Amino acid sequence: MIDTISRSRLKGHHFPAPIISHAVWAYHRFALSLRDVEDLLAERGITVSYETIQAWVGKFGTGIAKRIRAKRERPSDKWHLDEVVIMIRGVKHWLWRAVDSNGLILDTLVQARRNTRAAKRFISRLMSRWGKPRVIVTDKLRSYDAALH
Repeated sequence: MIDTISRSRLKGHHFPAPIISHAVWAYHRFALSLRDVEDLLAERGITVSYETIQAWVGKFGTGIAKRIRAKRERPSDKWHLDEVVIMIRGVKHWLWRAVDSNGLILDTLVQARRNTRAAKRFISRLMSRWGKPRVIVTDKLRSYDAALH
């Protein structure tokens, strides 16, 4: 993990590179809180504060997160699209979600509208990132049909 982080960037840190790398990796890979990572390290006998972990994540997190995303498996060619209404500060919004047939969440998007334009934006964003799927399963919302044509 740490081999791609230059040793010069690690100079001056109290902890060795493998510990820093593991903490940042665990934070990004498993979507843990800083305090959860602090507890994981404490289980291994490493006493480090969550503030220190936050500094490591800020300094080294981008590169490690990029490598984690690159190693993710490609989604299947069958996608399921749905939307659900959520309230944000008393205002109705729509949470759009795309999941592949293996349960991998492809993307989520929160918008104030549930119309063809919103569906087009969501689908175009999906296809630009993941390519075109073989099958798209929807809940028969008319906006999806218009966006797909």
